[in-house]
Amino acid sequence: MKLFRTASLLIALAGLISNVAAQQKNTMEKSLSSRETQLVGIAAYTAKGDLLKLKRELNTSLNAGLTISEIKEAIVQLYAYCGFPRSIRGLQTLMVVLDERKATGISDKPGPEASPVKDQRDKYDRGKEILEKLTGTPQNGPRAGYAAFAPEIEIFLKEHLFADIFERDVLSYSDRELVTISVLSSIGGVEPMLSSHFNICLHIGLTPGQLQEFVHLIKSNLGVKEAKSAQNVLDQVLQSNGIKVRFPNNL
Repeated sequence: MKLFRTASLLIALAGLISNVAAQQKNTMEKSLSSRETQLVGIAAYTAKGDLLKLKRELNTSLNAGLTISEIKEAIVQLYAYCGFPRSIRGLQTLMVVLDERKATGISDKPGPEASPVKDQRDKYDRGKEILEKLTGTPQNGPRAGYAAFAPEIEIFLKEHLFADIFERDVLSYSDRELVTISVLSSIGGVEPMLSSHFNICLHIGLTPGQLQEFVHLIKSNLGVKEAKSAQNVLDQVLQSNGIKVRFPNNL
């Protein structure tokens, strides 16, 4: 009887380990969707100012089914990270692409506009709540660092970026974070911010495998230099979260 119980326990334990391993494998193998891949490309080329490649990416994205409103939303968001000039040039390029496609008889899907915001609370409080959802961290502590040095920018971040922009429902939080890390990887020199947003990506459900796939997209879209920089930041983020993953180092 004792041997039977021991054997049963071993079988159950083996099954549990197998299930956990399978779940981990599925999590790691989950890939970015075609739509997400295209948002990464649009954001990267717009932030870099490579309008020829952006034009090609816009055509590919529209052919694949991205709506005009989704693309506009991604490009508009960019100005908060790389400035109005890049964002406006991206929008102008989109306008040219749409006109050219219309002239050849292509009718692209406009997509829904952002829903009206019904929350009447102060924008600072709304932005603070969204940031808490993204980070999983309460935003109640005293201001520190740049926020203490220049409180105005901390107010602008919460009221405008995380309220005015992130609460618009055309794109999901996951979409917006992919757009954000694409821009940050493109402009360079902002590793602390990229690290913060990689952490947000993990918190809202993007997997280490998907983030590694993102780095390879940066390599193919922008180049080895930008990809290696993003890879270094991602490796540090995964290590700090206790995530032990070994990816082929073929950057």
